[in-house]
Amino acid sequence: MTITTDRFREAIQLIDKANNQDPNKEIHEGKEFSKELLYSQRMSTWLSKFAPEASEDLRLAARSQHICRWTIPRKSYPMDRKGYLLWRTELKQFHAQKAEEILSVTGYDPDSIDRVRSLILKQRLKTDPESQTLEDVVCLVFLDNYFGDFAAKHEPEKVVGILKKTWNKMSERGRNTALTLQFNDFEQTLINQALNG
Repeated sequence: MTITTDRFREAIQLIDKANNQDPNKEIHEGKEFSKELLYSQRMSTWLSKFAPEASEDLRLAARSQHICRWTIPRKSYPMDRKGYLLWRTELKQFHAQKAEEILSVTGYDPDSIDRVRSLILKQRLKTDPESQTLEDVVCLVFLDNYFGDFAAKHEPEKVVGILKKTWNKMSERGRNTALTLQFNDFEQTLINQALNG
């Protein structure tokens, strides 16, 4: 389903404009992108594949998932589990607020804004089908685009642990989709260990 409303197009443009300010860069298919802009585009691409009938609110939440994330770096919090969880919690609130600001100026009503906020905050994750779909897409984007680099930079035991947590976050349909992805032998071995361990 293609959404063609003026307010949707304007919101996407403003989200992309914000993410394009990311000073961190990534090369993809020979072109340089701001990292969070590329991430947000990957979120939209995967959502379109995984849930082609996704609602406008869900599409906006997916595009806003990491909006301006670089402005709250991980290193600004204690480098322990408590610090990590605090960082993640405050990031979700920040992303939801940034999305709300953009949707407010592009003509979205309070109900839509609240819905997008709820999705970004992952409220009612196990009981809200759209929230679970968004979580599935987050996991699929990680596995498809970032898992290889992550696996190469960390100890196998840590990678297997992350894979187990990722798998537990996904729905059955999300897991089945993940199993269709292509991985190299090293990555597939880690995945097998996570799923069978």
